Order: sequence, then C-alpha cells, then structure tokens
Amino acid sequence: MSRYMINTWEPETPSFWQSTGKATAARNLWISIPALLLAFAVWMVWSVVVVNLPNIGFTYSNNQLFWLTALPGLSGATLRIFYSFMVPIFGGRRWTAISTGSLLIPAIGIGLAVQDVNTGYPTMLILALLCGFGGGNFASSMANISFFYPKASKGFALGMNAGLGNLGVSVVQFVVPLVITFAVFGAWGGDSLTWVKNGVSKDMWLQNAGFIWVPFIALSTLLAWFGMNDLASAKASFSEQAVIFKRKHNWLMCWLYTGTFGSFIGYSAAFPLLIKIQFPDVNPLDYAFLGPLVGALARVAGGVISDKLGGARVTLWSFLLMIGAVLGVLYFMPQSGAGGSFTGFFWMFMLLFAGTGIGNASTFRMIPVIFLTEHQRAAAGKGKAEQEQAIVDANKEGAAVLGFTSAVAAYGAFFIPKSYGTSISLTGSPDAALWCFIGFYVSCIAITWWCYARKNAPMPC
Repeated sequence: MSRYMINTWEPETPSFWQSTGKATAARNLWISIPALLLAFAVWMVWSVVVVNLPNIGFTYSNNQLFWLTALPGLSGATLRIFYSFMVPIFGGRRWTAISTGSLLIPAIGIGLAVQDVNTGYPTMLILALLCGFGGGNFASSMANISFFYPKASKGFALGMNAGLGNLGVSVVQFVVPLVITFAVFGAWGGDSLTWVKNGVSKDMWLQNAGFIWVPFIALSTLLAWFGMNDLASAKASFSEQAVIFKRKHNWLMCWLYTGTFGSFIGYSAAFPLLIKIQFPDVNPLDYAFLGPLVGALARVAGGVISDKLGGARVTLWSFLLMIGAVLGVLYFMPQSGAGGSFTGFFWMFMLLFAGTGIGNASTFRMIPVIFLTEHQRAAAGKGKAEQEQAIVDANKEGAAVLGFTSAVAAYGAFFIPKSYGTSISLTGSPDAALWCFIGFYVSCIAITWWCYARKNAPMPC
C-alpha cells in the first residue's frame, strides 16, 4: 500500500477531525490551490494573447479571434466531463499531479507558435483546444477537496480552492501584459517581436505568455506528487459514480451552476476583447484582470457567507444582483458605435463579476448538502452501519456532481464569447446576447426559489 494512501478518513467525527483530519485536509487544500490557479491561468491565456496577435502581424478577423478565445472553453468543459470521475478512479494525489503536468504541453506550444507570424491558424486552433487541459482540472480538483472536509466546512474549503484557484484568470490577465515587455528568459526565451499600432512600434516577447508558467507548473506537479494524499474511502468505479445521472438534483444544479460559474468564466474570457471592440480608445489589458479578480475574491467570501446563511438563499440573491448588473452594462454601452460610458460599463461589470463569484460559492455549498440530506433521509431509522454508509455514498455522489456540474457550466467559456461574436456579427452590437443572459438568470431564480429556497421547499439547503 502506498504511504500516500489514507485508509481511515472520518471528517464528520469531531475527535478524528480535530486530532488528525483538519491538518491533513489543510495540507492537501493548500497544495491544490496553486495547482488550480495555474490551470485557470493556462485555460484563459488566450483571452490576453488574442488582443496582441493583430499588432505583431497575425491577420485574423474579429470572428477568428473570438474563436481562439472561445475554444479553450469548449475543450475544457468537455474534458471536465471525464475529469469529474477521475479522482475516485486514480486517486486525488496521482490525478492532481498528472493533470497539472499536462499543462506544460499548451504552455510550451503557445510560446513556440507565437514567435512566427507564419504559424497557421489551424495550429493556433489546436493550441487553443489544448488549453482546455487547464479547464478540465477544476472538476477533479473540486471533487478531490470535497472528500477531505466535513459538511460544516465544505463551503469554506470549496470556496477557498475554487476562489483562489479562479484567481488564475486574473493573474494571467495581469501578469502576461507585464512579462511580454522584456526578455524574461534571456536568449533561451527567443527573440523579440515587433509590436506596431498607430505608427508606434516597440519590442514584445509574446512567447512569454506561455513560457512564464512552465517552471511553476513543474514545481506544482512535484508538490502534488510528493505532498498530497489519496483517500481509500473515495475509491469508486465509473459505474458507481454514474448513478448521479439518475439524480434530479444533479441536473438542476447543472443549470444553476451554469448561471454562476458559466457566467464567470465566459465573461472573463471575453471581457478584454469586448472592451477593445466597444471602447477602442481604452487599453483593455489595463482593466480586464480586475473582473476575474473581483469574482474570485467574491467566491471566497461567498463560501463563508453560504456556510452561515445557507447556499440557496445566497444563490437567489446573487442571480438578482447579476440581472441588475447586466441591465447596467446595457445602459452604459455605446449604441450604434456612439455614446456610452466606459466608467459605468466597467463598474457594472465589476458588480456582475462579484455576483458570479458569490453565486459560484453558494451553489457549490448547496450540492454536498443536498446529497448528504438525501442519503441521510433514506437511512433514517436504520442501523449505525447504514447511516455511516449513507455519509460515504453521499460524499461520493456529491463529489461527482461537483465535478459534473462544473463540466456543464464550463461551456459558458465557449458560449458567452461566441454569443458576443454572433450578436455583433448579426446585429452590430452584443446587446442581444446580454438580453438572452438575463432571460437565463430569470429561469435560475425560479428554480432556486421553487426547489431550494422557499418555505417548505422539497430540498432546503
């Protein structure tokens, strides 16, 4: 048996949690967080790269640029479907190390590809798809951490892992504009490129957008391999986990989490390009990182608030906040290419990102509570062995649902940028897409209130 395998894990038992469990869980959480941050950074790196490609000689249309922004979302969401079930099959430590190490492929690939303006568009599309490795990691990371913590602390733990992990989106949009301005790796990093705009030229090392993550990915992979643990109680085959597809609450939470996380990651991916198109006199990279930063920090706070107030109540209010913010964005955007207020547009988006972050945490607080409640109801009145088994089964199903809902929601990273692109192509503005998003949020409010938040709701959480 591996020395990294823990055979007895009882986080719901107070004496075990205080003596052994809490410290072990914290160690696994704090190794998981930077690995997940790097995953998000690689997943969203194209949101920054596409803004610079036209200025160094790549002749792509706006629609082609939106495709490069959107494709990591498409592949990342699809990979999450498979990653959702990997931790119980391979073990959390092993899978975290493997999935983190895989980020080296797109990071190095981008660094090599952007150095030559003759690199074909199909190659860029493949690299955009490979960045989906970063998106897939979230599903397995959240499933893994959920096994380590008791019900009372899941909101905190999942909020920290996801919230600080989500910071990778903000980090990539803040760090890349800095590191592409000088030769970070000297001669090893390749020659500079010439950036030209409005008759002004300067040197740029766009390859650093990929290369800068390589040493950190390597270090994080080693930390995961030698510092994390596998839990014997988390072991399960795919067929054992596949029971979630028969659970009504799995599909309802997929819908709600798409409204929160799908919005967060989709808006994050498209924010820089949307600013560039709507407010061409504004440098999008001066502001774009702030939205994901607000959303990520709001997720950390949302986890703590949800532990105290209940996930369903917080989710309901987060969707109301998001609707108000989108209406504000519509009000402040230019109409027919004229007018508009960037200041108002920017602050409405900050409010929108805050709403998505809080909702991300509150929906993920709901999931383990829903499945634990459901299994405990079924085991009520039975023997101690059945009640203990109910907790184990609930944790396995809850973890699988956390992963699977994150997979479905991640398609927001594809659909929101593509919705903007399609709306602009057909109508000349992104307004139609934003009105569709509002309609979706209204449906999320209805589901949350009826199933989880109203008085006498069938599954209060």
